[in-house]
Amino acid sequence: MRSVRLWILVALLVVAGVGVAGWQLMPAKENSNRTITVGTTDAVTSLDPAGAYDAGSWALFSNVFQSLLTFEPGGAKPEPDAARRCGFTDAGLRTYRCTLRDDLTFASGRKVTAADVKFSFDRVKRINDEVGPASLLSTLGSVDASGLTVTFHLSSPDATFPFKLATGAGSIVDSTRYPRRSLRTDNAVDGTGPYVLKTYTQGVKAVLSPNPRYEGAVDSTGSPVVLRYYANSQALQVGWKDKELDVVARQLPPAQLAALSPSDPKQRVTEADSAETRNLVLNVRETSPLHDRRVRQALASLVDRERLVDRTYRGTTDALYGLIPAGITGHATSFFDDYPQPDAKKARALLAEAGVSLPVRFTYGYAEGRGAAAEEAAELKRQLETDGLFKVTTEGFEWTEFQKKYAEGGLDAWAVGWVADYPDADTFGAPLVGTGNSMKNGYSNKDVDRLIKETRQDADRSRTADAFRRLQVDVAEDVPLIPLWQRKDYVVSSEDISGGQYLSDGTGVFRLWRLNWL
Repeated sequence: MRSVRLWILVALLVVAGVGVAGWQLMPAKENSNRTITVGTTDAVTSLDPAGAYDAGSWALFSNVFQSLLTFEPGGAKPEPDAARRCGFTDAGLRTYRCTLRDDLTFASGRKVTAADVKFSFDRVKRINDEVGPASLLSTLGSVDASGLTVTFHLSSPDATFPFKLATGAGSIVDSTRYPRRSLRTDNAVDGTGPYVLKTYTQGVKAVLSPNPRYEGAVDSTGSPVVLRYYANSQALQVGWKDKELDVVARQLPPAQLAALSPSDPKQRVTEADSAETRNLVLNVRETSPLHDRRVRQALASLVDRERLVDRTYRGTTDALYGLIPAGITGHATSFFDDYPQPDAKKARALLAEAGVSLPVRFTYGYAEGRGAAAEEAAELKRQLETDGLFKVTTEGFEWTEFQKKYAEGGLDAWAVGWVADYPDADTFGAPLVGTGNSMKNGYSNKDVDRLIKETRQDADRSRTADAFRRLQVDVAEDVPLIPLWQRKDYVVSSEDISGGQYLSDGTGVFRLWRLNWL
């Protein structure tokens, strides 16, 4: 998901202070109605699940909507949420059936039916919004609904389909409140999640209250929450220092993250290895100066990830040399194998072979306010302009404008973070490099598509590693994107807040209900 989800490695929870008694870790009853304020730089593209495929939107969706399935903290397999049970009905992995709970109601009080579930999936596919999640449901052919039973008919075998049901793309909406063929444009939400959206001001805040009608996988809803949205990391840092916030998640400036101290008695810090990645995506269309594969290979030959991680991110990210991050089955270092170190001589030879005029000029776009995106762009521009081989024009855009800009082919290269939609390597395959991928860069490779389909035919996900490694060899040769780094994830909270370690774990669920006052 555009960073815009998967922390399968063990999280390190650093709790400041010594001698905290066990009883102090339990939420106090007198604080149960006290609001917790959470700050983030992640933006919400749309309140409509059919119109958003990014971390900020899906973080909100996982609290105000339900999907048929969900992930428990640290879980690698989807578990029932709005459904009582789900499973494939055939050995060919082409028919998937779920039985709904019979006690689900929307905020209006209307009971949820299988027809609402069918409606929700049908409209995502029908609307097919340019920055929506329709591409994630590429194997979904049709949906049948009868009573409390929903049956999904897949166009090809897909062992990962249950994972996709557990994402924001599977959010169930009220069929009487959402247009069938267009996005809903008001600031309201009609779902069945643990929270009700009371008010929403775009780019400012979302006010959430526990949903008294909620039934599902969550044992108990938490405290009232206000999600505050900040334009950039520096503004988020100021908000934290000025005590406007009780919890900070995604993303303080790298220098601030690097300086976090476990001995500070005024805060709690959760640091976890994550599978959030960042890639430099390249436009491969014929109209782009990066259309020739050799030009893209030349770019890959100039990138110095170690310098980028050290100077721009202060060690809060790790250099990434493959499409699939470390810790995920199928991880490989194909870009290190092909481009082990910055090599301007190799890059010049590739450009000479391509017969292009030097310097090759192209535009590089990034989303303003997204961590250290501007500083990253400046560092990569410096690296790529080595020896006068390229001339890079960098430009920052507001998040929504940025998505539309690259989706319409208005950029030659763009840097995008990718948060795993679910804990499986498949989330780094089709969405990033499959034909019709969500990066909208025009890339298509029959061998890559074949390998993606091959991995989906095996319910034993451990047996897909070899195919994913072969896929990454093809990607390193074609260079439709250049992997840059893999993030470490941080959640910072005041000393009187518990549950920060459960807030996010890369399974695509943002568990605001796990936050409590001590």
